[in-house]
Amino acid sequence: MHKQKVVQRQNYLEWLKIWSEKPLIKVVAGVRRCGKSTLFKLYIDWLLETGINPQQIISINLEELEYENLLNYRALYDYIKARLYKGGYTYVFIDEVQNCKDYEKAVDSLFVKENVDVYITGSNAYMLSGELATVLSGRYVQISMLPLSFAEYVEFKDVDEKDLLPAFQTYLRFGAFPAVAMLNEQEDLIYSYLDGIYNSILVKDVSTRLGITDVSVLSSITKFLFSNVGSPVSVKKISDTINSSGRSISVNTVDKYLQALCDSYLFYKTERYDIRGRQHLKTHGKYYAVDSGLRELLLASSTPDLGHVLENTVYLELLRRGAKVNIGKMAEKEIDFVAKDANGTTYYQVSASVLDKNTLRRELDSLEKIPDHHPKILLTLDEIPQTANYDGIRQLHIVDWLLGKNETNK
Repeated sequence: MHKQKVVQRQNYLEWLKIWSEKPLIKVVAGVRRCGKSTLFKLYIDWLLETGINPQQIISINLEELEYENLLNYRALYDYIKARLYKGGYTYVFIDEVQNCKDYEKAVDSLFVKENVDVYITGSNAYMLSGELATVLSGRYVQISMLPLSFAEYVEFKDVDEKDLLPAFQTYLRFGAFPAVAMLNEQEDLIYSYLDGIYNSILVKDVSTRLGITDVSVLSSITKFLFSNVGSPVSVKKISDTINSSGRSISVNTVDKYLQALCDSYLFYKTERYDIRGRQHLKTHGKYYAVDSGLRELLLASSTPDLGHVLENTVYLELLRRGAKVNIGKMAEKEIDFVAKDANGTTYYQVSASVLDKNTLRRELDSLEKIPDHHPKILLTLDEIPQTANYDGIRQLHIVDWLLGKNETNK
């Protein structure tokens, strides 16, 4: 049988290797179908290659019917305890652990046993909030997994240099879930697959957990967020919009739904940051979607907003690179992103094109007003000289930046 090519998630794989056998629970969190299970398979393959005995590995996916009897924490614990390896480490992998009620009791009991290395995945941030965070406080390390970066997509699809721009357009249109990359631009199959992911998130990760019976209101809020990616969002505005259509929803309920959509990793909320005052502003944050393909699926009838889709793509890439990201505010000016990482702070403006001199002036003006000397970058799709520089503000092609080219900005 033909063996299907697998997307290598090198950064995440290296993270697991670094934490291997360290006395902490390893948590891989992220939206459904972003590649968490495949990551575990890649890591298990690596363990076997290093000489680990297959009997030292216990792997359970709680989404699979064959493990339905382990959805009780006691059953899960007993099953794993009975299979622990004598005379060396046992590597325990539990996929979609949130499906097991009170699973933290089983995980914590396994963790305190000698020579047990525990790895878990989950598709909902709720699994590590509240009581669980208290139970496992200081006992776990977490990495948030996202769908494919453009660099991973290019590597997997083996894209030729001359085809990078068409590949990027496809990447934006269909999104970055690993399985989508394998479907070779078969639109009907891709959108059917994405529809399945979307409905699973809305039903399993949001509606069921919150006890929502009218999913249509939740769906309306989701579409509102997708159509307002990159724009300031007010909870009251969402409530007023839905109420004006004849349905009733309170501001508090909207707020609860927004939190649940972020807990399911369908959206990421970013706060505004006053650069001059050096403080976070709690009002009118922005929401970014985990995948542009899901956005295209739900808003297919509307005109695509390339600028905001590019902004969304840059935001996710900054998260992948380990940055803490905020929206910058300078008096009446806005800076798309203030990104802070181990190397310091970098400011970003994102625009589809700045060939129009008024657009260029507007984008540069925001960056020029910043009263410090941290790197400032303007990302566009314009063909530009590699040395494009405006008094220290570097203009880069977004595709080059996504692929890690021209990274001498520090």
